[in-house]
Amino acid sequence: MKLSRVIVAACTAASAFLVFSGAVNAQQVCNNTTGTNNGFYYSFWKDGGTGCITLGSGGNYSTSYNLSGNKNMVTGKGWQTGSKTRVVGYNAGVWNAGTNSYLTLYGWSTNPLVEYYVVDSWGSSFTPPGGGAQSMGTVTTDGGTYNIYRTQRVNAPSIQGTATFYQYWSVRTSKRGQGTNNTITFANHVNAWASKGWNLGTMNYQIMATEGFGSTGSSNITVW
Repeated sequence: MKLSRVIVAACTAASAFLVFSGAVNAQQVCNNTTGTNNGFYYSFWKDGGTGCITLGSGGNYSTSYNLSGNKNMVTGKGWQTGSKTRVVGYNAGVWNAGTNSYLTLYGWSTNPLVEYYVVDSWGSSFTPPGGGAQSMGTVTTDGGTYNIYRTQRVNAPSIQGTATFYQYWSVRTSKRGQGTNNTITFANHVNAWASKGWNLGTMNYQIMATEGFGSTGSSNITVW
């Protein structure tokens, strides 16, 4: 009986410690930075406006933002080293996109320097990538069809400072909603881009991101 009480007390204390640790590990970030949190990599970047990310347990994060005046913010959780073959799962418990936000698997490669997007949902008045970009084909995967695009940024911010680089895009033709578990089989997008001669280089970070541009919005995303 005494041993049982000791075990119960120890388990209760351990449970309390885990709950307390989870609360301590919740972290709010409002300034441009990268790091790790609860086993996942995170990135936060904005060039103005207001916005923060709250880093929750595991792959969870939430964010809210007001990016008036065409300000931009990109933030999310994922992996410090991206993979061309990763199968990404995520749940959007909250997705309030406002007029111009993206819910996207997002990352970079170097040699060549490429910024890439697999966009699963977006806002009410702007469908990425915009700018009159013409679809260069489609890829059908994970229960939907995506249009693929390549655009170029000239003297723009990048992970290597101000640079000129290509962006590769896969944009789902119908938006995924909130509250369901979804999958992105990234290799299928990589292969579709490569079929056009658009190759990724050495993989840098890879996150399930919320991006907003000149919009208000909020999200609560869990990635695995």
